[in-house]
Amino acid sequence: MPDPVSKPDCLFCKIRDGQIPAAIVYRDERALAFKDIGPKAPVHDLVIPLDHIEALSDADAAHEAVLGHLMLVASRLARESGLADKGFRVVMNSGVGAGQTVFHMHLHVLAGRSFGWPPG
Repeated sequence: MPDPVSKPDCLFCKIRDGQIPAAIVYRDERALAFKDIGPKAPVHDLVIPLDHIEALSDADAAHEAVLGHLMLVASRLARESGLADKGFRVVMNSGVGAGQTVFHMHLHVLAGRSFGWPPG
């Protein structure tokens, strides 16, 4: 596997590379998932592509497979938590105006409590 695309000052690239510790819950050749350090639900995992992509708005047709893969990882994490049948939420913020604070594209997988609609 080639070295993943990186950005030296990216928090999530540093977690991916083992420079910053995290509670890793899943890893494969395309994605990494770990526990959010400021959880907003009993289950709050983050799923990132191994390659650095700033935001969903930066994705293009070349990222189609990894975007689908991230969703499959999110579904797997919800099933493994035992909460998939009760419901879970998957969120991706893209850009400052949407609340993105770490600029390495990522999914939030949230479960274990009721969620309102519309969000935020």
